This record gives sequence, C-alpha cells and structure tokens, in this order.
Amino acid sequence: MAFLLAGEALHLEYPTRVVFDGVTAGLNEGDRIGVVGRNGDGKSSLLGMLAGRITPDGGRVLVRGGVRIGVLDQADTLPDGLTVAHAIVGDAPEHEWAGDARVRDVIAGLVADLPWDAPLGTLSGGQRRRVALAALLVGDWDVLMLDEPTNHLDVEGITWLAGHLKARWARTAGGLLVVTHDRWFLDEVATATWEVHDQLVEPFEGGYAAYVLQRVERDRQAAAVEAKRQNLMRKELAWLRRGAPARTSKPKFRIDAANQLISDVPPPRDQLALSRLATARLGKDVVDLIDAGVSFGDNEVLRHVEWRIAPGERTAILGANGSGKSTLLNLIAGQVAPSVGRVKTGKTVKLAVLDQQFRELAAIADERVREVLARARTSYVVDGRELTPAQLLERLGFAREHLSARVGELSGGQKRRLQLLLVLLSEPNVLILDEPSNDVDTDMLAAVEDLLDTWPGTLLVVSHDRYFVERVTNQQYAIIDGRLRHLPGGVDEYLLLRTADRAAAPVPRSATGPKASAAEARAARKELDAIERKIERLARHIDTLHERMAGHDHSDYAGLAALDADVKAAEAETEALETQWLELSELAG
Repeated sequence: MAFLLAGEALHLEYPTRVVFDGVTAGLNEGDRIGVVGRNGDGKSSLLGMLAGRITPDGGRVLVRGGVRIGVLDQADTLPDGLTVAHAIVGDAPEHEWAGDARVRDVIAGLVADLPWDAPLGTLSGGQRRRVALAALLVGDWDVLMLDEPTNHLDVEGITWLAGHLKARWARTAGGLLVVTHDRWFLDEVATATWEVHDQLVEPFEGGYAAYVLQRVERDRQAAAVEAKRQNLMRKELAWLRRGAPARTSKPKFRIDAANQLISDVPPPRDQLALSRLATARLGKDVVDLIDAGVSFGDNEVLRHVEWRIAPGERTAILGANGSGKSTLLNLIAGQVAPSVGRVKTGKTVKLAVLDQQFRELAAIADERVREVLARARTSYVVDGRELTPAQLLERLGFAREHLSARVGELSGGQKRRLQLLLVLLSEPNVLILDEPSNDVDTDMLAAVEDLLDTWPGTLLVVSHDRYFVERVTNQQYAIIDGRLRHLPGGVDEYLLLRTADRAAAPVPRSATGPKASAAEARAARKELDAIERKIERLARHIDTLHERMAGHDHSDYAGLAALDADVKAAEAETEALETQWLELSELAG
C-alpha cells in the first residue's frame, strides 16, 4: 500500500514528564487505525505530532508530497458568528455543494435537524460538535485524524458516522486515525489498533475485539508484571467471545488459544444470585411510573409512560439528544414531578444518581482524596473478595500519589471514577448512571464494568456508548416521540425504528428560486429519492470495483483494463444522475 505519513524516532517531553521516547509509527493508504490508551498517556499528542501541529523534541515526521490532512480536535474552535451553512459549505454556491452526493450524505447524517441559517452561537455544545464534524467530513482529505469524534453524538449518529467512515475510507483510499474510548465504534471502524502506553506506541491487528485478544496473550506472557490487568482483560475477552457473532468473527488468528485462555472464566454476572440479592434488599416494589407525563410549558417531553421497574433490573434507556432521557431519570429519582399520572416509589428504595455535573464532588473540592475515603468506612465485595475503599480506588486506576491530591485538582476521568466509587459505597439499592463513560478510557471502562458486574441492585443507564450499554445491561428501552418503548431486539431494533419512523429530511436549501406547483413538487421529490438511491448504489459499486482492482493480479493488464472501464462507466452514470438531480431539485423546492 502507498505510504502517506510516518513519525520516526519521535521524542516528546513536557517539564514534568516524558510523553514519547523513540516512537516510530506510520500510516498507509487504506489504513483505518484506532488509537487507545489511558487518559494522559499521549493519544492526542501523537495525533498532534503526526498532523504537524506539535513539534517533537526529537525525531521527525515525514509526509508524502501533496497529502492533505484534516483534523477534528476535542476543543470547539468554531466562531459564534458563523451560520451552520457557512461553517459547513463556506461560500460555495448552492448548486455546487447540493450536487455533491458526499456533501448531501454528511448534511443528512449529522445536521438535518438544524436550521441552515442558525448562528453557531445559538447552538448547544453537542450541536456545535456535529457542525464541526460535518464541516470536516465534506472536505477532500487524504488523511483524516479524529480526536474523540463520538463525543456528544447519540447512538444513531455514532452508527451513521461508522458507516460513513467505512464507506469513504475503504482499503484503497486514504488513511484514517481515530482516538476514541467508544469500543463499539472502534471495533466497527478500525482495521488496526495502536495502544499508547509507557512512552511508546504498540500496534495490534484488527479492531477492539482483536486488540483484546492479542493484549491478553501479551499479558499472559508477562503475568508477573501485569497480573491485575491480565485478570481484568481476560474477563473482558470472555464477554467479547460470548457476545454477538459479528464481534467474535473479526479476530482471524489464535481462536483456539483464546478459547483456552477463557475456559475457566465464569459469565460476567450470576444473574440468578444477583436477582435474589436484589429482591432481598429491595422487596417487591421499586419504582412504578403509571401513565406518567412531563411537560414544560407547552412542550410535552414525556407522555403515557407505563413502567414498573423490577428488583435487580438492569436497563438502558436509549434516545436521540433532547428526547427526554434525562427527564425520565429525574422523574424516577423524584427530582421532577409528573405533570400527569403518578410515580410510586417503594418504601425500601435507596436511590443514588451518578450525574454528568459532578454535583456530589463540588462540596468536597478542597479536600484530599484520602480524607474523603477515610469517612467511607464500608467495604465492597468484588469476585468474592472484600475490598476497602482504597483498594477499590486502586482498582479504578488511581496511583498511591493520587490519594494526596485534592478532589478539585483531579482530571475529568478521575473525578468520574471517584464519583462512582462514592456512590457505590453509599450502598444504594437503585443506581442511576447518566453518561457514566464520559471522560473514561477503555481500560477504566472495563474496570467500571467489572465493579458493576457484582452490584446486586437495580441499575438504570443512559449512555451513547453502545458497548457499555450492551455490556452492563440485560434489556433496553427507548424514548421515541415522548413514549417509552421496550426493545426486545436491543440497540439494533432501536436503529431500525429510528430509520423507519424518521421522515426523509430534505437537504437544506436557500429561500430563492421559482416555486413549482404542489403536485409537481411531490412528483419531483419522489423522483429525487429514486435518483439518490441509484447514486448510493453506484457509489457502493464503484467502491467494490476499486477493491477488486486493488486485489487483482497486476500482471493481468486486460483484466485491470476491463475493471477500469467499468469504473469509468459507473462514474459517468453517476455524473449524469447528479445533473438530473440538480434539475429536479429546482422543482422539488
């Protein structure tokens, strides 16, 4: 495969520590690489050096001539005064961007619900993130570097982004580098994984499932040094191997060795034992929502919600941003009163909430971590072992020196883990987690899941992290049009429902141009939809032809010439359809 860029013997250090020492890593045509590692180990710094935004203290970065690099930062850098339209397509005339199938796809996938002329200053943080991502994806790049692209995206948006990246960055075109803690997204998109740790970058084949398999083998060989991490990753591997066939089919090597490694690993949860414990602690009544609804003024957020939450239930609540998930959690927690209907809470319920705002930590921001733990005299049982609060904190990735740090000085991920620890030690029997995976890296997510495996109460989760949802819960509900709906088919069923229920949103247009009659507009719209489907089929066909050419015997000139002719014919047909689309779009209005 053709070379795109590489870093040779990269060295980077800050006044307090060395981040990288002698790192060499490269990106070729067709590579889709996921970058994982603990928070603070240098994932974003690695992208910065390869993109030319950070100058290394040693070594060099080589970039092939003419290679165009696009970067999505974690920070919001868009000016407030820009409109959505100008941020995404700039000053390009409408006929140019509207005639580009790729631009239309990005707009429909990320910002179809946003007013095209809305100033960015009026948008929420999540909406601005989607605009920034759309503005990057409509560009023409040879290398795309994305730093936490799934932040602020809902499950539907993450699924669309994964499909878009796989289609656009095929094995024969460009290169993709993604820093992400979203393990489902990583497994869906990446063909290789780089783990950033201990001042180096270690490559692995495949996505997250394959990475876990190889890392378990590495840890097994170094058991004396990595004993604690090994046990955790073996349990993670057991989850993956017992999961959906799509996951377990991805690693194409050492399957027998993997099965042997996990042969003595029990299921993540003893559901019967947990259910018995939960019933003993909670009784039969937890929280009943009876024909409940919530309105804020004229805005009806939830309506006709019927849900009798059972002891030991482990449920995830899905829904688009703004659909009412947090309102539902607040209704269950008693922080919001129902506008209609009623909420009945059992007498033995002791409820705790892990929120997104760190409210519990604000009052103890000036205290040291050890002082906070000294007041928590209870213990916690994990895998049959009774652990002290300090041991639990170590299990969640805190080093001994962190015990002397003040709570307010901790990073976002450390605060999230300390918050979870304090919530668990308060011994609730109903636990609500609102986006618990925010600011937490993949290793710590596995550790959090490990703790939750042995927690015997009722667990309610709102998260856009599909892997986390499927890992810690046994069933899923969704809020669609203000109603709560059970999903026997899980996340896949939710995505199908959203696709079926959502009316096809037209591409945003300017208000100028002649108006057609209603009948003409409807006919044109129908034909436009048919053309768009044809263009999408042709795009997939062209990608397939490119892949066949890449794998074809290069000495077979006749075969290659025939494939090249097929590509040119498909591209010509696409161009003709796009011209027809432009003409009809004037009638569709």
